[in-house]
Amino acid sequence: MKLSTKGRYAVMAMVDLASHSRGKPVALADVASRQEISLSYLEQLFSKLRRGGVVKSVRGPGGGYLLARSESETRVSDIILAVDEPIQATRCTPGQPSGCHSNKTRCLTHDLWEELGNQIYLYLSSVSLADVVDKRVLGSSGRVFRSGDAPDASGRVVAAE
Repeated sequence: MKLSTKGRYAVMAMVDLASHSRGKPVALADVASRQEISLSYLEQLFSKLRRGGVVKSVRGPGGGYLLARSESETRVSDIILAVDEPIQATRCTPGQPSGCHSNKTRCLTHDLWEELGNQIYLYLSSVSLADVVDKRVLGSSGRVFRSGDAPDASGRVVAAE
């Protein structure tokens, strides 16, 4: 599964907004400059985020965008879903009994990929904007696991020898 630029940029922009808002509206031009994202693209994303109830807009001088809910109440999954980014790893249409094969059957690995999509959604639902802003999303990212690596008693992955 690959998250498109739509989802990644929306999350980047929302983390920027949460980091710089301090209760005052933030101009999209400032977010675009700091994150090196096209302003017109951000305008499209924030239109969807506003319709999805993730941000509020403030018009006029000193206007911009504010979080609709607190950083701790705004989940990364809310952001991704608001910009119409599907969180799925199958090529089948979610919620449909038919599969992706031409005869409408499911592929042999359908349940595997569907569960992966569910796990991704659960993880993104467990992470708030506050977690990202406060750098509480730490772990083994960047670590490449090889065949034979296994968790020890504490759950940490130990490299195969």
